[in-house]
Amino acid sequence: MPNQGGPWDRVAQKPSAPPSRPPARGRLLVWLLVVAGVGGIVLVLTRAFPEAMRTGDDWAQVGYGAALLALVASGLTRLRREALPQHLRHAALWLGIFAVCALAVAYREELASVPRRLQMAFSPGAPVATGDQELVIPQNDQGSFVVVGLVNGQRVRFIVDTGATETVLAPADARRLGLPVEQLRYDSLSETANGTGRGASYTADRLEVGAIAFDDFKMSINQADMSASLLGMSFLSRLESFEFRGRQLILKWRDPV
Repeated sequence: MPNQGGPWDRVAQKPSAPPSRPPARGRLLVWLLVVAGVGGIVLVLTRAFPEAMRTGDDWAQVGYGAALLALVASGLTRLRREALPQHLRHAALWLGIFAVCALAVAYREELASVPRRLQMAFSPGAPVATGDQELVIPQNDQGSFVVVGLVNGQRVRFIVDTGATETVLAPADARRLGLPVEQLRYDSLSETANGTGRGASYTADRLEVGAIAFDDFKMSINQADMSASLLGMSFLSRLESFEFRGRQLILKWRDPV
């Protein structure tokens, strides 16, 4: 016969212990410590910023916040010890989210300028609108202020040159505009940072730099090759103002231009 065994052959199974809770006295102590801490913080803040607590509504808001914290603390004291780490992680996550939102509100003006800063950093040559009728041209790593404008709708790379009296087109840019460079009469003199050059007079139907636009704009086409066209005083002097501030050139213009 198969051995049926006896009670001594069976391993006694102990009932699983219920999840432990913090002792009642310990929970009360934790709750009292939290309440005392909240009260201490409120007291310190009211003494440090007495002007902030002027009306009954101000005190009511503080009391509401303190009561809410006390209620949350009382709930935390009733958590099982096994679940406490998980709840603490969740609380830390929400505190982190709250801190990020608070920083976003506190630095909202700085954050609003981030897209402009990124555009200036990663879009060299593109003028950035920073205000009403205001453009900023950032300085490049070579120390020049380079901006891409439009001449008769064609993109032209300009170097801003306050030492140049005229705005000067490089021969390569003039060719892209469809101008017969070899057939022009280079009988005018233009002053640039590199000295005096011979140029041919030319009137563009339209010159645009960002939102700044001039029709029938007179410029010169340089006879010698140039690394880039020059945006000279003939353009800058028609603005309301231009200012070098740090690594930025700030242009302001009149309305209408």
